[in-house]
Amino acid sequence: MPSSAVPPFVRAALTLLLAWGAARLGVWLSLPVPWMLGPLVATALASMAGLPTHSVRALRNAGQWVIGVSLGLYFTPAMAALMLGHWWALLLGVLWALALGLGFAAWLRRATRASLGELSPAERAATLHFASTIGGASEMTLLAERAGARTDLVAAAHSVRMAVVVLSLPFAMQWARQHWQLPALDVLPAAERVVDGPGLLWLALATGAGAALLRRTGGANPWFIGPLAVAMALTMLDRHLSAVPPALGQAAQLVIGVSLGVRFSRRFLHAAPRWLAAVALGTLGMIALCAAMAWVLAWATGLHPVTLMLATSPGGLAEMAITAQVLQLGAPVVTAFQVCRLVAVLLLAEPLFRWGSARR
Repeated sequence: MPSSAVPPFVRAALTLLLAWGAARLGVWLSLPVPWMLGPLVATALASMAGLPTHSVRALRNAGQWVIGVSLGLYFTPAMAALMLGHWWALLLGVLWALALGLGFAAWLRRATRASLGELSPAERAATLHFASTIGGASEMTLLAERAGARTDLVAAAHSVRMAVVVLSLPFAMQWARQHWQLPALDVLPAAERVVDGPGLLWLALATGAGAALLRRTGGANPWFIGPLAVAMALTMLDRHLSAVPPALGQAAQLVIGVSLGVRFSRRFLHAAPRWLAAVALGTLGMIALCAAMAWVLAWATGLHPVTLMLATSPGGLAEMAITAQVLQLGAPVVTAFQVCRLVAVLLLAEPLFRWGSARR
């Protein structure tokens, strides 16, 4: 039966059931971040097999909301002071992301010169720039559309980059933790570990208002950044309302994994295979470069290289923060680096493209 013949709510329910089963299997297999990786892999395989998978945007938004709140609770006054003391490292992280994007663009230009031959020079330049910029997929695709780029190639590049990072780094981080016998690096844990019903309700209302405000003003990633900012502010002011229930956090990881997995349809895989292969190979190269950068930053800051690997990696904000949180590898540090990068890249991506176009 074609996917279009199955009602969306049935497709969504079956996809969630598949994802839940994959998550439970991941827990049994002791996978790193099983509630995100299990659903991602299972949903991607089902989508590539032509099964009628479906991701509900509202559930993904809710998942980002929950993750944003849970990460915001790590930002105690002591953690805020720690990050302010490392402002220069955060700035270096932003500059590193911009440089990484330029290098990735140069690689894609060289590797896909023949396959992008049908594009005009202006289309090719815009496509390469926004496909290689280390930013959010939806935001970069919107900017690419305004610049006249091939938005399908831009969206595909970000999907592949995210998938390669999410499927490789958690395993590498789990190995590093076991190899070095690392203790939990979140030495400043969530300020409030007790789930309080009324407090959780007030926390949901406050963070939901933050998401609504950021969405109304057109801010980037409002369902993650808005709740994160409100939860951070409350925690830094020593206003502890409630912890996030673990089951809610697992559900959030599940729907985020599903939202990544459903992108890998048959049509997606058949579209510009050389382009997709170049993106995947280039992403592996960026991961290797980020590992080297993490060691340099670790030497300069005294923070652990495993934490800084996640902080500087070319993955998505929510996915890298989830990995750090679940494996207890310095979630607040990773979140701070990734948020700074997200905001800076969003603000600078278009001006940098115009500057580059004027020079050509």
